[in-house]
Amino acid sequence: MDIIKEIVETHPHKVVLSNGKGEYKKIIFARKVLKGRNAYQLEKYTQTQVFHENIEEGRLAEHIAMHFPAEFKQMNAFSLTTDYDVKAGKKGNLAVSRRQAENKTILVGGNNRKKKYILDEGMDIPAFRELGIFTKEGKVVSSMYDKFRQINRFIEMVDDVLKTYKGDEINIIDFGCGKSYLTFFLYYYIVEIRHMTAHITGLDLKEQVIKNCNKLAEKCGYTDLKFKIGDINGYRTDRKVDMVVTLHACDTATDYALYNAICWNTTYILSVPCCQHELNKQIRSEELSALTKYGIIKERTAALMTDAIRGCMLEYCGYKTDLLEFIDIEHSPKNILIRAVKKPVSEEKRERAKAEAERLCRTFGIHQTLMQLVLTEERSHS
Repeated sequence: MDIIKEIVETHPHKVVLSNGKGEYKKIIFARKVLKGRNAYQLEKYTQTQVFHENIEEGRLAEHIAMHFPAEFKQMNAFSLTTDYDVKAGKKGNLAVSRRQAENKTILVGGNNRKKKYILDEGMDIPAFRELGIFTKEGKVVSSMYDKFRQINRFIEMVDDVLKTYKGDEINIIDFGCGKSYLTFFLYYYIVEIRHMTAHITGLDLKEQVIKNCNKLAEKCGYTDLKFKIGDINGYRTDRKVDMVVTLHACDTATDYALYNAICWNTTYILSVPCCQHELNKQIRSEELSALTKYGIIKERTAALMTDAIRGCMLEYCGYKTDLLEFIDIEHSPKNILIRAVKKPVSEEKRERAKAEAERLCRTFGIHQTLMQLVLTEERSHS
């Protein structure tokens, strides 16, 4: 089969067969070194057990073809260059999705796999040691690895949007900065990696946290990194704001951060929401009661609707908006990132986005903060 041949020729480090209808529910092929030679370890999952088997690298295609598509209807493969999603239809047709893999380095030796990050181990970054992310030797502290991955993923998103930025100086506000892991990462990346001038302000309500952050910024010589005590709601600045970032600003704090960014005509908005409680208290629907009768389903539905409405309102305000997977859900359930870039948006698309948000609110009898802020502002100027 051509697609199997194509996948095998990329030397994948992992292939997963799922949606099985036979004895096995899932099979994972993981690349490894066996007695000095490249090989694959198979993990075959039944309902109650896992069976292991090793095969030579040259037999990977043969073993995949033994099971796909006859036994399994979905195949996912991951290599250095390309990630694949292949689904088999009822009539034997295949739907193939390819996407360029993230920048990563695969170390084959047992099941070890290491991603190469923009800000990685071994770099001389004093702030990371002071914040407890790196050891004195420049290694990631094991208990901080998930935080390290999350922040690096955020930096990758920043790196992606800044490819369109023309200037050599940028002004950024980080709402709800907390201990400011992201803020220090961001400053180092822009100044030391991109060699730009960055004026970054971190905002939080906790006085001692702000004192500690300013002290560390001064110790590191980060002259244009400042931290202030302040509430996101109602915060004002005279400086032109090029980018607004928020990482886990809780509940409606995200809405006020997004609203401020909209009012400032900010070019780039990057936000990872957290704790979307607002709609969970309101959501109700007789026709779609299955989505509201179970607590955990209701909570997740409310969270997804919150971010969907936010996305629609950003589109209505003239932003090209994407809702992206921020990080694997196994590492954090707060895994949606809102990325919005100010670009010309047609009036038709703007009105359609607004109508979609209004329809969702009518269906579930809800009011959402960002939507209310935007529409109230609009009515006050009409």
